[in-house]
Amino acid sequence: MIKAAVLGSPIAHSLSPLLHTTAYKELGIAHSYEAIEVGSGGLADFLATLDSSWTGLSLTMPLKEEAVVLADSVDELATQIDSANTLYRRNGKWNATSTDVIGFTNALDMHEVPIKGHVVILGAGATARAAAGACDGLAEHITVVNRSIKRIETMSETVQHSELSFVDWSGASVIEDADLVISTTPAGVTDSLQLPSHVRAPFFEALYKPWPTIASSAWAKRGGLVIDGLDLLIHQGIAQMEIFSGVTFDHSQMYTLLRGVGISALN
Repeated sequence: MIKAAVLGSPIAHSLSPLLHTTAYKELGIAHSYEAIEVGSGGLADFLATLDSSWTGLSLTMPLKEEAVVLADSVDELATQIDSANTLYRRNGKWNATSTDVIGFTNALDMHEVPIKGHVVILGAGATARAAAGACDGLAEHITVVNRSIKRIETMSETVQHSELSFVDWSGASVIEDADLVISTTPAGVTDSLQLPSHVRAPFFEALYKPWPTIASSAWAKRGGLVIDGLDLLIHQGIAQMEIFSGVTFDHSQMYTLLRGVGISALN
Protein backbone atom coordinates (compact mmCIF):
# COMPACT_ATOMS: atom_id res chain seq x y z
CA MET A 1 0.00 0.00 0.00
CA ILE A 2 1.39 3.37 -1.06
CA LYS A 3 0.42 6.29 1.15
CA ALA A 4 1.78 9.55 -0.21
CA ALA A 5 0.96 13.17 -0.95
CA VAL A 6 2.22 16.25 -2.71
CA LEU A 7 2.97 19.19 -0.42
CA GLY A 8 3.44 22.88 -1.17
CA SER A 9 1.78 26.24 -1.30
CA PRO A 10 -0.24 26.92 -3.34
CA ILE A 11 -1.05 23.30 -4.09
CA ALA A 12 -4.71 23.09 -5.17
CA HIS A 13 -3.73 23.37 -8.85
CA SER A 14 -1.32 20.42 -8.75
CA LEU A 15 -1.78 17.61 -11.25
CA SER A 16 0.37 15.25 -9.19
CA PRO A 17 -2.58 13.51 -7.49
CA LEU A 18 -4.14 12.78 -10.87
CA LEU A 19 -0.88 11.51 -12.36
CA HIS A 20 0.16 9.35 -9.41
CA THR A 21 -3.33 7.91 -8.96
CA THR A 22 -3.56 7.08 -12.66
CA ALA A 23 -0.17 5.38 -12.62
CA TYR A 24 -0.80 3.28 -9.50
CA LYS A 25 -4.18 2.17 -10.85
CA GLU A 26 -2.50 1.15 -14.10
CA LEU A 27 0.10 -0.81 -12.13
CA GLY A 28 -2.54 -2.43 -9.91
CA ILE A 29 -1.06 -1.00 -6.71
CA ALA A 30 -3.24 -0.04 -3.74
CA HIS A 31 -2.62 3.59 -2.97
CA SER A 32 -3.62 6.87 -1.39
CA TYR A 33 -2.21 10.10 -2.81
CA GLU A 34 -3.51 13.60 -2.10
CA ALA A 35 -2.54 17.26 -2.26
CA ILE A 36 -1.90 18.95 1.09
CA GLU A 37 -1.26 22.65 1.63
CA VAL A 38 1.96 23.18 3.58
CA GLY A 39 3.45 26.64 3.60
CA SER A 40 6.98 27.90 4.02
CA GLY A 41 8.50 26.76 7.30
CA GLY A 42 5.78 24.18 7.84
CA LEU A 43 7.44 20.97 6.69
CA ALA A 44 8.97 20.01 10.05
CA ASP A 45 5.64 20.26 11.86
CA PHE A 46 3.89 18.32 9.12
CA LEU A 47 6.43 15.49 9.21
CA ALA A 48 5.96 15.26 12.95
CA THR A 49 2.28 14.37 12.44
CA LEU A 50 2.93 11.40 10.13
CA ASP A 51 2.82 7.82 11.34
CA SER A 52 4.74 4.84 9.97
CA SER A 53 2.11 4.09 7.33
CA TRP A 54 3.40 6.89 5.08
CA THR A 55 5.49 5.88 2.06
CA GLY A 56 6.63 9.16 0.56
CA LEU A 57 6.06 12.82 -0.21
CA SER A 58 6.33 14.85 -3.39
CA LEU A 59 7.48 18.39 -2.67
CA THR A 60 6.95 21.57 -4.59
CA MET A 61 7.73 25.16 -3.67
CA PRO A 62 8.48 26.41 -1.09
CA LEU A 63 9.54 23.15 0.59
CA LYS A 64 12.35 21.73 -1.55
CA GLU A 65 15.12 23.43 0.41
CA GLU A 66 13.54 22.66 3.79
CA ALA A 67 13.53 18.96 2.92
CA VAL A 68 17.31 18.93 2.53
CA VAL A 69 17.68 20.24 6.07
CA LEU A 70 15.07 17.99 7.68
CA ALA A 71 15.65 14.59 6.06
CA ASP A 72 17.48 11.86 7.95
CA SER A 73 19.52 11.12 4.83
CA VAL A 74 20.17 13.32 1.79
CA ASP A 75 21.69 11.81 -1.33
CA GLU A 76 24.57 13.33 -3.28
CA LEU A 77 22.38 14.79 -6.02
CA ALA A 78 20.03 16.63 -3.65
CA THR A 79 23.03 17.88 -1.70
CA GLN A 80 24.66 19.23 -4.87
CA ILE A 81 21.60 21.21 -5.94
CA ASP A 82 20.46 21.99 -2.36
CA SER A 83 16.97 20.86 -3.29
CA ALA A 84 14.84 17.75 -2.79
CA ASN A 85 11.45 17.27 -4.40
CA THR A 86 11.10 13.73 -3.02
CA LEU A 87 11.03 12.33 0.50
CA TYR A 88 10.66 8.57 0.90
CA ARG A 89 10.68 6.40 3.98
CA ARG A 90 13.04 3.46 4.40
CA ASN A 91 13.46 1.63 7.73
CA GLY A 92 11.59 4.39 9.50
CA LYS A 93 13.86 7.15 8.20
CA TRP A 94 13.10 9.94 5.73
CA ASN A 95 15.42 10.00 2.72
CA ALA A 96 15.68 12.98 0.38
CA THR A 97 16.44 13.03 -3.32
CA SER A 98 15.58 15.04 -6.42
CA THR A 99 13.78 13.58 -9.41
CA ASP A 100 13.62 17.04 -10.99
CA VAL A 101 17.09 16.52 -12.48
CA ILE A 102 16.13 13.32 -14.27
CA GLY A 103 12.86 14.99 -15.20
CA PHE A 104 14.73 17.66 -17.16
CA THR A 105 17.12 15.09 -18.64
CA ASN A 106 14.45 12.65 -19.80
CA ALA A 107 12.15 15.33 -21.19
CA LEU A 108 14.99 16.76 -23.28
CA ASP A 109 16.02 13.29 -24.42
CA MET A 110 12.47 12.49 -25.49
CA HIS A 111 12.36 15.62 -27.64
CA GLU A 112 15.84 14.80 -29.01
CA VAL A 113 17.27 18.03 -27.63
CA PRO A 114 20.95 17.61 -26.75
CA ILE A 115 22.43 19.42 -23.78
CA LYS A 116 25.45 21.15 -25.27
CA GLY A 117 27.09 24.47 -25.94
CA HIS A 118 25.52 27.44 -24.19
CA VAL A 119 22.52 26.88 -21.92
CA VAL A 120 20.62 29.87 -20.51
CA ILE A 121 18.56 29.31 -17.36
CA LEU A 122 15.99 31.91 -16.36
CA GLY A 123 15.69 31.98 -12.58
CA ALA A 124 17.95 30.69 -9.81
CA GLY A 125 15.68 28.90 -7.35
CA ALA A 126 15.38 25.21 -6.55
CA THR A 127 13.97 24.22 -9.96
CA ALA A 128 16.66 26.26 -11.70
CA ARG A 129 19.33 24.42 -9.74
CA ALA A 130 17.81 21.11 -10.82
CA ALA A 131 18.02 22.29 -14.43
CA ALA A 132 21.61 23.35 -13.88
CA GLY A 133 22.37 19.98 -12.31
CA ALA A 134 21.01 18.25 -15.41
CA CYS A 135 23.17 20.44 -17.68
CA ASP A 136 26.36 20.50 -15.60
CA GLY A 137 29.24 18.86 -17.42
CA LEU A 138 27.28 18.56 -20.69
CA ALA A 139 26.89 22.24 -21.48
CA GLU A 140 30.10 24.13 -22.08
CA HIS A 141 28.66 27.28 -20.53
CA ILE A 142 25.62 27.93 -18.33
CA THR A 143 24.33 31.48 -17.98
CA VAL A 144 21.85 32.17 -15.18
CA VAL A 145 19.51 35.13 -15.62
CA ASN A 146 18.18 36.21 -12.24
CA ARG A 147 16.60 39.23 -10.63
CA SER A 148 18.99 39.35 -7.69
CA ILE A 149 22.42 38.10 -6.66
CA LYS A 150 21.34 36.38 -3.44
CA ARG A 151 21.31 32.87 -4.97
CA ILE A 152 24.66 33.09 -6.75
CA GLU A 153 26.55 31.13 -4.09
CA THR A 154 24.15 28.18 -4.07
CA MET A 155 24.00 28.03 -7.86
CA SER A 156 27.79 28.18 -8.01
CA GLU A 157 27.96 25.10 -5.77
CA THR A 158 25.50 23.31 -8.06
CA VAL A 159 27.50 23.83 -11.26
CA GLN A 160 30.76 21.98 -10.76
CA HIS A 161 31.98 21.24 -14.29
CA SER A 162 30.52 23.70 -16.81
CA GLU A 163 31.57 27.33 -17.04
CA LEU A 164 29.07 29.48 -15.16
CA SER A 165 28.09 33.14 -15.41
CA PHE A 166 25.29 35.36 -14.10
CA VAL A 167 23.41 38.31 -15.59
CA ASP A 168 20.40 40.25 -14.37
CA TRP A 169 17.26 40.74 -16.45
CA SER A 170 18.80 43.66 -18.28
CA GLY A 171 21.15 41.09 -19.83
CA ALA A 172 18.44 38.66 -20.89
CA SER A 173 19.38 39.25 -24.55
CA VAL A 174 21.96 36.52 -23.90
CA ILE A 175 19.24 34.10 -25.07
CA GLU A 176 20.06 35.10 -28.65
CA ASP A 177 23.27 33.07 -28.44
CA ALA A 178 21.84 30.10 -26.51
CA ASP A 179 21.67 26.49 -27.64
CA LEU A 180 18.97 25.82 -25.06
CA VAL A 181 16.85 28.12 -22.88
CA ILE A 182 15.19 26.83 -19.71
CA SER A 183 12.72 29.01 -17.83
CA THR A 184 12.07 28.18 -14.18
CA THR A 185 10.49 31.48 -13.16
CA PRO A 186 7.00 31.92 -11.64
CA ALA A 187 4.04 32.70 -13.87
CA GLY A 188 4.18 36.14 -15.42
CA VAL A 189 7.89 36.80 -14.94
CA THR A 190 8.83 36.09 -18.56
CA ASP A 191 5.78 37.82 -20.08
CA SER A 192 7.82 40.90 -21.00
CA LEU A 193 10.87 38.94 -22.16
CA GLN A 194 12.23 40.51 -25.33
CA LEU A 195 12.79 37.81 -27.93
CA PRO A 196 14.83 38.09 -31.12
CA SER A 197 12.90 38.02 -34.41
CA HIS A 198 14.01 34.44 -34.95
CA VAL A 199 15.00 31.93 -32.29
CA ARG A 200 17.16 28.88 -32.93
CA ALA A 201 17.27 27.30 -29.49
CA PRO A 202 14.62 25.09 -27.91
CA PHE A 203 12.69 26.71 -25.05
CA PHE A 204 11.89 24.53 -22.02
CA GLU A 205 9.21 26.20 -19.90
CA ALA A 206 8.90 24.56 -16.46
CA LEU A 207 5.34 25.86 -15.99
CA TYR A 208 2.27 23.92 -17.11
CA LYS A 209 -0.44 26.20 -15.71
CA PRO A 210 -1.22 28.70 -17.05
CA TRP A 211 -0.44 27.34 -20.49
CA PRO A 212 0.67 28.46 -22.92
CA THR A 213 2.65 31.26 -21.35
CA ILE A 214 3.13 34.48 -23.29
CA ALA A 215 6.82 33.71 -23.72
CA SER A 216 6.25 30.15 -24.94
CA SER A 217 3.64 31.31 -27.47
CA ALA A 218 5.95 34.02 -28.77
CA TRP A 219 8.82 31.53 -28.97
CA ALA A 220 6.77 29.06 -31.02
CA LYS A 221 5.62 31.83 -33.39
CA ARG A 222 9.26 32.67 -34.05
CA GLY A 223 9.96 29.11 -35.11
CA GLY A 224 11.43 27.67 -31.92
CA LEU A 225 10.71 24.29 -30.34
CA VAL A 226 8.84 24.60 -27.04
CA ILE A 227 8.79 21.94 -24.31
CA ASP A 228 6.14 22.44 -21.64
CA GLY A 229 6.23 21.93 -17.91
CA LEU A 230 3.77 19.05 -18.10
CA ASP A 231 6.57 16.97 -19.59
CA LEU A 232 8.81 17.89 -16.67
CA LEU A 233 6.06 17.01 -14.19
CA ILE A 234 5.45 13.63 -15.83
CA HIS A 235 9.07 12.59 -16.19
CA GLN A 236 10.03 13.56 -12.64
CA GLY A 237 6.80 11.95 -11.44
CA ILE A 238 7.61 8.64 -13.14
CA ALA A 239 10.89 8.53 -11.25
CA GLN A 240 9.03 9.22 -7.99
CA MET A 241 6.50 6.49 -8.75
CA GLU A 242 9.27 3.93 -9.06
CA ILE A 243 10.79 5.09 -5.77
CA PHE A 244 7.46 4.98 -3.91
CA SER A 245 6.30 1.67 -5.38
CA GLY A 246 9.59 -0.20 -5.71
CA VAL A 247 8.28 -1.36 -9.10
CA THR A 248 9.94 -0.79 -12.48
CA PHE A 249 7.77 -0.33 -15.56
CA ASP A 250 7.84 0.85 -19.16
CA HIS A 251 8.44 4.60 -19.00
CA SER A 252 7.36 5.27 -22.57
CA GLN A 253 3.95 3.65 -22.13
CA MET A 254 3.44 5.36 -18.79
CA TYR A 255 4.40 8.72 -20.27
CA THR A 256 1.83 8.35 -23.04
CA LEU A 257 -0.90 7.46 -20.54
CA LEU A 258 -0.06 10.32 -18.16
CA ARG A 259 0.38 12.89 -20.93
CA GLY A 260 -3.11 12.09 -22.14
CA VAL A 261 -4.80 12.46 -18.77
CA GLY A 262 -2.76 15.57 -18.01
CA ILE A 263 -3.76 17.32 -21.23
CA SER A 264 -7.39 16.41 -20.66
CA ALA A 265 -7.31 17.88 -17.17
CA LEU A 266 -5.75 21.13 -18.37
CA ASN A 267 -8.20 21.68 -21.23
